[in-house]
Amino acid sequence: MSAPPVLISRPGSRGRALAAAVEAAGWPVERIEAMRLVPLPETPQMRSAWLDLDHFQRVVVISPFAAECLAEAVDRYWPQLPVGLAFYAVGAATAATLHDLLGVRVHLPPTEAGEDTSEALLRLASLRRLHDQRVLLVAGEGGRPLLADTLTARGACVTRLAIYRRQLLSPSPAMRERLARGEYRALVVSSGEILEHLARWCSRAALNQPLIVSSARLATLAGRLGFRAPVVAPGATPAALAAAVAEACDPQDADVDQDDLEKG
Repeated sequence: MSAPPVLISRPGSRGRALAAAVEAAGWPVERIEAMRLVPLPETPQMRSAWLDLDHFQRVVVISPFAAECLAEAVDRYWPQLPVGLAFYAVGAATAATLHDLLGVRVHLPPTEAGEDTSEALLRLASLRRLHDQRVLLVAGEGGRPLLADTLTARGACVTRLAIYRRQLLSPSPAMRERLARGEYRALVVSSGEILEHLARWCSRAALNQPLIVSSARLATLAGRLGFRAPVVAPGATPAALAAAVAEACDPQDADVDQDDLEKG
């Protein structure tokens, strides 16, 4: 009988990269199609922001998919990227996407913060005093207002662009059955929205299985939802999450080399 799989809930290409990292660590993987990311049609507000990109001092990007959509817009409207823009990303994957697609240097949360979160990004000294500075915040629909509210309170004139939609999907019948029975080795979730969505199908057996999350905030949410064994990964990268899977599934292998996982 085959070993129970590790369930991966991250959507899109980032989910494929995470699955590859977990498989490289030696664990079979099944992906849960719980969310789809859908670009939104361009609105007059979006077009105005793209055309006025050179009027902003700072651009804050929430996710890798937001970075991809931003890069597509820049390619349409700007043969050459305006100078003087300071780019910020909540996580390393978003920063890597911006660097790969736009060739820009990106400010990230301090390394000692240990988490890819909005709270960590807001600790950067360059975001503490923003009197009359124009900030473009590129994100998806919904989400927490923390970044926009805090940057505004610090004096910035914030334009928040929602350029994609998160579409929740019901798991397949087979996956719903797996969640109901708790027939998996661990569940990996890096989104609060997905965690709340999947919890409705999780039985008591599932709630007692290891849950790998990417931040302390998600671990707190998991506790409120009834999950008994959340494990907080040291970040949201595939390597960090795969290392947490190894720790949760086999503590003897918890010293897995993250450099090897990155190669996977």
